[in-house]
Amino acid sequence: MKLPQTHLFEMRRLEMLSNTIFGVAMTLLAYDLPKASSFANAPGWHDLMRVYAQPVIALTISFIVAGLFWFSHHRRLAVAPEGGRGVVFLNLFFLLAIIILPVTNGLYGSYRLDGVVAVIYGFHLLVIAALNALLWVLALRGRHDPQLLATALVPVVVFVIGTTTAFVAPKAAQFIWCLAFLAPLGGWLAARRAS
Repeated sequence: MKLPQTHLFEMRRLEMLSNTIFGVAMTLLAYDLPKASSFANAPGWHDLMRVYAQPVIALTISFIVAGLFWFSHHRRLAVAPEGGRGVVFLNLFFLLAIIILPVTNGLYGSYRLDGVVAVIYGFHLLVIAALNALLWVLALRGRHDPQLLATALVPVVVFVIGTTTAFVAPKAAQFIWCLAFLAPLGGWLAARRAS
């Protein structure tokens, strides 16, 4: 009779927790959007753009980023359905970084053109991407899969470049961060090169 490996955790439980965390965090991104009571009278187009443009841009970027990391997280848990204590704790830190996203999103939505705020927001995105990439490296130990590895590493490179850009050109950083959405293309190119 083979005894179960007690040092390994089933990632199904972590998957349930992560679904809840991602769902709540992605919903809370809208919490800091201005309310209709911000206007004394019915707003015109200019008033709406002035009040909503920055928060909606930040919400959109953060929601798509969180969605992509949710997708990556679930793919990773399917690739590595069991993990040791270290991997579980690292996943918890990854989920903590996701929980904090509504806070930095609210700050970025209010002061997106400020260099300090853009750097803080970019650094937060970089931390999420780096934790995700590290978890992928651990999940792929002993396997040769350049496509999955490249898909995990591309956002790290993009967020490093974007956050560095935020120091000197905060307005341009948001366009660079959007390049992280090309990670699947980077994975596809890595797979083609490997074959």
